[in-house]
Amino acid sequence: MTPRIYHNPRCSKSRATLELLESHGLQPEIIEYLRVPPAPAALRSLVSKLGVAAASLVRTSDAAFAETGVDLRTATDEDIFCLLAEQPKLLQRPIVEVENAARIGRPPERVLELFK
Repeated sequence: MTPRIYHNPRCSKSRATLELLESHGLQPEIIEYLRVPPAPAALRSLVSKLGVAAASLVRTSDAAFAETGVDLRTATDEDIFCLLAEQPKLLQRPIVEVENAARIGRPPERVLELFK
C-alpha cells in the first residue's frame, strides 16, 4: 500500500506531514497539485474516501476564494470540483490517500490513522 500525498512544498503543514510519513518508513507518491491540478473525477474520489462534503475541500480562508464569488451553500459538488481543478491553490492541504481512505493532514498526525 503506497500512500499518495497531495502536497504543496511551500506549506508548512504539508512539509510536516510528508516528513511524518517518511519518519514512519513510508515513501508516498507525491502529487504537487499546484503543478498538476487534480481532475474533478479525482476530487470526487477524494471526497468519497474522506467521507466529507465537497465544500470541506475548499480553503475558504484563502483570499482567492473570496474573489471567486462562489457560495458554498448553493454550489453543487460538481461546481466545487471544477473550481478546485481550475484553482488548485484553494484545495485543503495536505491530503493523504491510501486505497479506500484519505485524511486531511491538519494536524499532520491525523494521517497516521490511515496506517493503524
